[in-house]
Amino acid sequence: MNYLVPTDLASAVEMRGAGGVVLAGGTDIYPQHVGRTIAPPVIDIGALSELRGIEPTGDGFRIGALTRWADVAAAELPACFDGLRTAAREVGSVQVQNAATVGGNLCNASPAADSIPPFLTLDASVELTSSHGRRVVPLDAFLTGYRETALRPDELLTAVLIPGGLEEARSGFSKLGLRRYLVISVVMVAVAVVVDRNARVADARVAVGACSPVAQRLSSLESALVGRSLSEVDAPEIAGHLETLSPIDDVRASADYRLEAAAVLVSRGLSSLGDDA
Repeated sequence: MNYLVPTDLASAVEMRGAGGVVLAGGTDIYPQHVGRTIAPPVIDIGALSELRGIEPTGDGFRIGALTRWADVAAAELPACFDGLRTAAREVGSVQVQNAATVGGNLCNASPAADSIPPFLTLDASVELTSSHGRRVVPLDAFLTGYRETALRPDELLTAVLIPGGLEEARSGFSKLGLRRYLVISVVMVAVAVVVDRNARVADARVAVGACSPVAQRLSSLESALVGRSLSEVDAPEIAGHLETLSPIDDVRASADYRLEAAAVLVSRGLSSLGDDA
């Protein structure tokens, strides 16, 4: 196997342009290749410190692609990141969280990736770098289908970008699985709301994962929440806003169960944020 270790971002981009499989934390790629060889060359970018860390940018936040989930969970961030920090604690086990990276999780593009719903509620974009320069793509456009992305063969995902303006929001994340740890989600939900001085919703973001090929924001529900108290919204009403989801029947749950569970998790998430506010 041809194993390449770039010394900086420029050399990593050059190697990527020549073709190869990118290795970051390795917690996805190695399990996916049990019993078979990884197609060469392997480009191990794990030592590139410039792609690690969380920093304010003046108009939001930048999360380096090699930032580990343990670092996200421990970071001191505004309340709007609480959902993401909670999701970070649900990514595999503690051992996985200390190796798995933000960028690797997004490029793997699993419909059950824990990070994607909270990133969607934060209006996240991804920074993609190649020898031709950099481009920024909204996360919902980057994720194009089941384990499919808009990443080009010569590009590296180098950062996740979070715009400002949502710092006053309260946020949360919840996940339903068949056991406590090391579990693929049956359903997961992220919510973020801004509540005005009259305890009415001024802004709402709700995203559901593991119920469609790509996690989705529930735009009709978000619009329906504005101007209302969070205590006014119950699971039966929420269920009427799940028509864009397309869950499957599998060994973990039926499609009908997933829809019912999604409505309940959204209801609980909104209620808890109402209590916080």
